[in-house]
Amino acid sequence: MSSSRYSAELRPDTPLRRLVLASGAVFALLGVAVILTLPLPAAVLIAASAGWLFVCARELVVAGRGFSYCRGLRIAVDGDIVLLDPDGVWQPARLLPGSAVLRHVGWILFETNEGRQFAELVRGRCRESNDWRRLQVIWRHIGGTP
Repeated sequence: MSSSRYSAELRPDTPLRRLVLASGAVFALLGVAVILTLPLPAAVLIAASAGWLFVCARELVVAGRGFSYCRGLRIAVDGDIVLLDPDGVWQPARLLPGSAVLRHVGWILFETNEGRQFAELVRGRCRESNDWRRLQVIWRHIGGTP
């Protein structure tokens, strides 16, 4: 395979997406519990809890929109990334700093041409997936950052 066409194609994992959203909801509720333990007047606690829940809900909605927008990722050897949108069209995107790929799991941050930023939690095993193995090689090649 030519190195100019060398890429890794990944499909999002629905259970991992659910895990991200569920953990976000749990930590939002834990944040409220922490806020309620603060020695502040009741009105301040209620306002802080409401503000915290608003911010968390907004972030969960953004994550959910990102999940519905991205049906697949393709990362090329030079770090270029394209996303498979819900219409089945590959759209160019930009890999963002802060992405990380470890041995069996990766957190890929990207930005669409419209300026929307999303993240995908992906997982794989080199022995079971050629694309995961390619992703590992690409990640070492680009130095882990775009």
